[in-house]
Amino acid sequence: MRTDEVQGTTELARLTLRGTTRRVREVHQGIADRVFGVVGPVGRPVQLWHDAVAGLSYAGVGLALGLGARAVGRAAAERASGRDLDEERRGRAVLGFLNGAHGDLVERAAPGLDVGTTVRVAGRAVPLDTDSLRTAFPGATGRIAVFLHGLTETEDCWTYGAEKHFGRPDVTYGSLLHADLGLTPVYVRYNTGRHISDNGRALAELLAELVAAWPEEVQDLVLIGHSMGGLVARSALHQACDGTAEAQPWTRLVRDTVTLGAPHLGAPLERGVHTLAVQLARLPETRPLARVLSLRSVGIKDLRHGTLVEDDWAGRDLDGPDPGLRTLVPLEDGARHFVVLATLSPNPSGRLADLFGDLMVSPRSALGDTGDDDRLPFPADHVERVGGLHHFGLTNHPRVYAHIRRWLTDRPEGPQPAAPQC
Repeated sequence: MRTDEVQGTTELARLTLRGTTRRVREVHQGIADRVFGVVGPVGRPVQLWHDAVAGLSYAGVGLALGLGARAVGRAAAERASGRDLDEERRGRAVLGFLNGAHGDLVERAAPGLDVGTTVRVAGRAVPLDTDSLRTAFPGATGRIAVFLHGLTETEDCWTYGAEKHFGRPDVTYGSLLHADLGLTPVYVRYNTGRHISDNGRALAELLAELVAAWPEEVQDLVLIGHSMGGLVARSALHQACDGTAEAQPWTRLVRDTVTLGAPHLGAPLERGVHTLAVQLARLPETRPLARVLSLRSVGIKDLRHGTLVEDDWAGRDLDGPDPGLRTLVPLEDGARHFVVLATLSPNPSGRLADLFGDLMVSPRSALGDTGDDDRLPFPADHVERVGGLHHFGLTNHPRVYAHIRRWLTDRPEGPQPAAPQC
């Protein structure tokens, strides 16, 4: 690990240990207050003594844990090897999880662990200048497929199950599209714990730089997003095409988007966690547990409604009991929009499929089907339901790829020719 990564990890550990101690103290205090409340005035002297001793004890424990974490961090930093966590898949997975679970905290308190929004090749960030892009993409074509991972994931998610399904660990939708249709795959990594709208803005800026510096004239951009990645792609398009300003040039190159299990209407798991936290906050004994749940990242909280714009969260208490906001963001004109959704049930049209979805996202959410006029207008022939597959299986499966390839081959201007054979 690099020194800044060690220091960032240490700071997160210190904050976590200090926060955990505080939550335990609050639970203890909540129970004690209720007991002394029942006892009444006669127990007041004992209560004062109890509160003083407990306060000193917890303060001492918190200070000791914090100092211990810092001491370990200093020692680890001195012995840091200088190697990037990005050099190994396991390290990238740790970074992806930390950013997804606590990305806003990472951004503030441990910037050395913030993955930012970057183009990645073999785990390494690629500078967005022409020479660097030419070196990183020696076979670059004028057609680009941009891949966006989901919550807590990294670009490695696109190799999930590759050995099982294709007999090789490096086969992805990107490598297949490059071989079959001549699209150059570009994998973007981003801090999934930040607000979706913030990541959308960062993606819009990245795509503008990418197109401007690409070593070939860009003719075509395809955006493919898994789960949260699909929402980030929509947010980027919406902000770059904002009617208050001239659309950014790269948006005119986007002729197709594909979302794979994207929670356009939000994720039921996050709605359940939010409801639980609100209920726990009602009683003093369980209020600290609600505060623990509130430590999840703002990116996760955005999944309550699939929030794409800043106005839906700015100045609002995301942990409060109010129903929250969800601005309807229409599908951008000028591009075709496709959906692949999965269901655990082998029958994707049955009642069990609607009940369990892909375990993380319901079919209605993946389709943006509100049941009223505000639904997202995905044409019927732009939607495919794949039965017997879970949420993460959508990132690399032959049945899913078959649909993507068909859609990107059959286009209004005529079938795309196969890539030239070298």
